[in-house]
Amino acid sequence: MSKKQLFTLEFPVRCSPTILYEFLASPAGLQEWFADKVDEWENVYSFSWNGGTPDKADVLDKEQDKFIRFHWQHSDKNEYFEFKIEKTEISNQTILVIKDFAEKNEIKDQSQLWGYQVKELFHRLGA
Repeated sequence: MSKKQLFTLEFPVRCSPTILYEFLASPAGLQEWFADKVDEWENVYSFSWNGGTPDKADVLDKEQDKFIRFHWQHSDKNEYFEFKIEKTEISNQTILVIKDFAEKNEIKDQSQLWGYQVKELFHRLGA
């Protein structure tokens, strides 16, 4: 059994949920900020970095303009990473919520890595 823990990060985004969802759920969008090359075939995404061997992730669940949840094929069956789009009630601001798993002593590093990735996403979005 995995010792990894679920952690959640939230990032306010100045962009519509529809546009943001395209960057989170389509191979072309993910290739803009998340991985060097992204392919999808029958709900299995293949992510490559620096020309290396692709990592494959299954889509566990998704809802247009709301969220997409992936499971790395090489990881524990209870682990996943998720991109969720929420709207705040008062200001109607769009929030990107990322859920992922990491060893307790690696959560800080993983959070920093996600922060870097999201910064690249915001750059691509012009947000």
